[in-house]
Amino acid sequence: MKDGIHPNYRDVCFVDLSNGFKFVTRSCAPTKETIKLDDGREVPLFKLETTSESHPFYTGQQKSVDTLGGRVEKFRNKFARVGIKK
Repeated sequence: MKDGIHPNYRDVCFVDLSNGFKFVTRSCAPTKETIKLDDGREVPLFKLETTSESHPFYTGQQKSVDTLGGRVEKFRNKFARVGIKK
């Protein structure tokens, strides 16, 4: 393998800002901050807006989106008064 073309993978702590959930995995994500873990290690910190712990799809709190039929009905109701003149 060629030297210098592979990313620098290392342990990185990802933190969910919405609920404080933390997990450590190997990554090459760019970081500026570090965090000290419970086991005493100091690892780079990467802050996330949402993870599987807070995303509505994974937590089961997802709201149902209006189906295609509902959108068509809204369109028909909105433009029904315009209609085609005979």
